[in-house]
Amino acid sequence: MSKKPKFQRPTGMRDILPEDQKYFQRIYNVVEDVVSFYGFQKIETPILEQTELFSKGVGMATDIVGKEMYSFRTKGGDYLTLRPEGTAPIVRAYIEQGMANLPHPIKLWHFGPFFRYEKPQLCRYREFWQFGFEVFGEENPVIDAQVIQISYNILKELNLKNLLIEINSIGDSQCRPYYKKLLASYLRNREQFLCANCKKRLRENPLRILDCKEEKCKRIVSQAPQIIDHLCEECHKHFKEVLEFLDEIELPYRLNPYLVRGLDYYTKTVFEIVEDSPEGRALGTLAAGGRYNTLVKLLGGKDTPAVGGSGGVERIIQAMKNKKIQIKKDKQPMIFLAQLGPLAKRKSLKLLEDFRKARIQAAESFGRDSLKTQLSRADRVRAKYALILGQKEALDGTIIIRNMKTGRQETIKLDKVVNEIKRKLKK
Repeated sequence: MSKKPKFQRPTGMRDILPEDQKYFQRIYNVVEDVVSFYGFQKIETPILEQTELFSKGVGMATDIVGKEMYSFRTKGGDYLTLRPEGTAPIVRAYIEQGMANLPHPIKLWHFGPFFRYEKPQLCRYREFWQFGFEVFGEENPVIDAQVIQISYNILKELNLKNLLIEINSIGDSQCRPYYKKLLASYLRNREQFLCANCKKRLRENPLRILDCKEEKCKRIVSQAPQIIDHLCEECHKHFKEVLEFLDEIELPYRLNPYLVRGLDYYTKTVFEIVEDSPEGRALGTLAAGGRYNTLVKLLGGKDTPAVGGSGGVERIIQAMKNKKIQIKKDKQPMIFLAQLGPLAKRKSLKLLEDFRKARIQAAESFGRDSLKTQLSRADRVRAKYALILGQKEALDGTIIIRNMKTGRQETIKLDKVVNEIKRKLKK
């Protein structure tokens, strides 16, 4: 039995190894390409924020704030938290950096790690990655539909199929209080059948019960009053128009009257995108979001309508792996630089830089001295040409070009080799 390493990664955290980095890079590139088309600009916020930003913005009754945040007191006495989600920090930056004074709408996107203390399971880590995008200053329901469309387009660009949008409206301060009373009344009559967490939620925020994953709670919720039947006129009109826009762009959606999302800042539209298959359902939500018209004011800014969406990188990667979606390989090295002896090594180091500046992909094994070993490596990386620089060639200012397919060799001047390789590759 091998000895257990002295140091191991913390529970729920992981190393992102090279074989997964290509997926991360692919998702980043697709997100950047799609959101840039729609006029979004990138923003990065600190990993650490004041704890109150989340307790006030996300909601004290949420699982994120109540159970999952990594919070600590600094030596200076500040109470800070590793960010558990991306919207509240971006709203903080929007307010603090004076973006309210800029021409609107403001469109921002981000990509980075987040932290929640929860039970590790499939694609659910304590350090996890998300991308997201936010629109500030637009109330029109067409923006809700566009944010959903962008989320959907990103997943489609990643070659995921059978995608389904689940959508609901959770109203606003005009109609939600009445619905919460109605829901609480229904649930109180069934409190004895609720899980321990939902009994607590019933006192703090009964809407959270709609988000419970316990089977016995889901059965009770399935018969509960639906908020969509109790929307005020404005929220009803807004939601109706969102659905009409989705119909117009022919996105596949399904009304889910019990969808609320796990954060308190949402108003009106909420949505989740899943892969509509047993395997996809088991994996969970790939992208989600909604409108949060009250959050900017709640955190100290002006009354500003806003809407956004985000995607879970690890879940999307797993969905891609489940579907055996291939990622393009890194650029294949066109040449392999083999060298023998100290002088050849020195000249090869400079020559490699010349090829980099010429944008010709090259490979090498500078730490090796055996020509046989180096040519074997050139075969493995499937280089078209091996450039051999020995002690004699280094003294003469020449280099050998070897065609790896035919074995033919020719000797040319060292200062001509970059142009000669360019010419050969063009053929």
